[in-house]
Amino acid sequence: MPAKGGQAYGLTTRPTAKAYLAMPATADGPMPKLLSETGAFESVRHLQVSAGLIPYTLNVSFWSDGARKQRWIMVPDKGGAAIDFAPSGEWKFPIGTVFVKHFEMGTDEANPKQVKRLETRLLVCNATGGVYGVTYKWREDNSDAELLNTNLTETISIKTAEGLKTQAWYYPSRIDCLTCHTKLTGGVLGVKTRQMNCNFTYAPGKTDNQIRTWNHIGLLRPKLEEATIGTLAHLAAPNERLVSSEERARSWLDANCAHCHRPGGTVAYFDARYDTPLEKQGLINGQVLIDEGIDNAKIISPHDPWRSIGLMRVSTVEAIKMPPLAHGVVDAEGVAAVKEWIESLPGARVVPPPMFSVAGGKYREPVVVELRVAEPGAEIHYTTDGSAPTKSDPKYEEALTISGPTVLRARAYKPGFTRSIAVQEVYIVGE
Repeated sequence: MPAKGGQAYGLTTRPTAKAYLAMPATADGPMPKLLSETGAFESVRHLQVSAGLIPYTLNVSFWSDGARKQRWIMVPDKGGAAIDFAPSGEWKFPIGTVFVKHFEMGTDEANPKQVKRLETRLLVCNATGGVYGVTYKWREDNSDAELLNTNLTETISIKTAEGLKTQAWYYPSRIDCLTCHTKLTGGVLGVKTRQMNCNFTYAPGKTDNQIRTWNHIGLLRPKLEEATIGTLAHLAAPNERLVSSEERARSWLDANCAHCHRPGGTVAYFDARYDTPLEKQGLINGQVLIDEGIDNAKIISPHDPWRSIGLMRVSTVEAIKMPPLAHGVVDAEGVAAVKEWIESLPGARVVPPPMFSVAGGKYREPVVVELRVAEPGAEIHYTTDGSAPTKSDPKYEEALTISGPTVLRARAYKPGFTRSIAVQEVYIVGE
């Protein structure tokens, strides 16, 4: 929510804070081996942070496979150090600022209080104007967390109504941190106007807009006129139904993609930053580098989720997944927001792709495959040699018996509609 005047501030005074806490000024300095030695916590077991740290939240969190997060910032107070505020783009943080982010995973869907502490990450604004990040992995007894010197993958067990499931959790290395926290982004990703412009409850009865509170205690430079805070941009969460699907989708893309997909970033043709006007983002009908075998593919194809490569890549955890790092579970709410926006865009009606009754794979005996399409009145044409189907190819009228190695491809057509994309399954039979 944007700021409102006439309310109590979340904090009344700026806390005293020492630069770097107990972390080294550069990444090659002596690194604390335990979280308890970093200076960030008074009590690690009780997750009680040191007095100089300020809690905060974001409008739209980067998706982390469903983990719960808590965040704090320490801005050194020596010499009147302050954050260089900008209404758009990135903020600039004083040398010695430390960000702390704590991750937990629910391990019992029926009991929200049952959680496993995973890791706590520290991001330090170093002595040379850059950043470095470190990861501390929690011990099973929650007595402390230990510094990781490389990346690590762990399997987490989670109780569900259907039984026990497992989920992989990826602990990033220091090098991994710099994959996203680049010089191009200023090193810090989430703490900026459009993310911080929301309310936070600092204590019972003390809920305030974060920018208003930080401004009041002197964290921001130049000091803002409070009346202007309500005019600042703010991102919308995927489930924030009172705003448009466009706002929700662009906000999610900003939080999850914009650190790489921006001018000068990863090789791509679009800019995912929310601050960039939609017509200049290169999203709608935007050119793609890799079309994934989809005809007339675009980053966002209006009213056509099947030709929208952006949607395809955030909807999977296979090799083409985005984001590519530490991503093993699809963000269902975020993907739904993007899909809803695509479907709301003006464009021709599109036939959904055909569906196969039997998945591709290896089979000892012949398999019978039925094809169907969700659009009433659509007809399916198919090929069995791997070529792209056209209306000149056989029309599907009855189940197909596959008795040998076959690449079955199908496409659906209907007058007045854009044809479906071609889909395929590969069957290896009798080998």
